[in-house]
Amino acid sequence: MKWLNEFKEFISRGNVMDMAVGIIIGGAFTAIVTSLVEKIINPIITLISGGGTVGEGWRFPVGDSGQFIDLGAFISAIINFLLIAFVVFWLVKTVNGIKSKVSTPKEEEAKPTCPACLEEIKEGATRCPHCTAVISTADSTQ
Repeated sequence: MKWLNEFKEFISRGNVMDMAVGIIIGGAFTAIVTSLVEKIINPIITLISGGGTVGEGWRFPVGDSGQFIDLGAFISAIINFLLIAFVVFWLVKTVNGIKSKVSTPKEEEAKPTCPACLEEIKEGATRCPHCTAVISTADSTQ
């Protein structure tokens, strides 16, 4: 049963759980966007194109085959994709912005330097350990 232990280890990793939550939320969000497009945007497109019912506005028959070129469905799919891509873009942008604010290291305080050689010296030093220049107390606070 080594594979069962490996599977448990794999499934318990944080990134797998995050991915699962993302897929579930993505599926739910896709259903919302699909409903928005089918129930609100498609009727507006049909009204503008002069069709009598939803989907008839931009359907064109292909000869006598009984099949149709359904531009309305294609436009709906494009709108679905663009809306979902737009929301995902803003989610990623927001998360990256939050991450950059949290993980940005704070700037270090300016450390005193020797006025002669510009090397770093310890606070309160009277001589530079690099060039042995005499440092006044005013110089070491720079």
